[in-house]
Amino acid sequence: MNDLTKEFSLKDMFDGTDYDTSDTPHETAYDPVNHPVHYNYSGIECIEAIEAMTENMSGSTAPHAANVLKYLWRHEYKNGLQDIDKAIWYLNRLKNRYKELHK
Repeated sequence: MNDLTKEFSLKDMFDGTDYDTSDTPHETAYDPVNHPVHYNYSGIECIEAIEAMTENMSGSTAPHAANVLKYLWRHEYKNGLQDIDKAIWYLNRLKNRYKELHK
């Protein structure tokens, strides 16, 4: 079995190993799972921005902040106003959560 067809267990997926995927088809072909167009602008992946933004956030606010960024990131390429509304919904939850934590 070559590296591209190697099967991984769930443990392999979450063990922190950085698997080299530079020679996989997604680098040159449309890949809606690993690199959807609406999450990749100017060579920056939305997930990378989310990870950088939330790296030191608490677990009680990070998911809401991540969703705000995700919906704003993709709104012009996917669902427009609906994505903006979702971002606002998550922003309001983030604001309420923050207020609760900092009473």
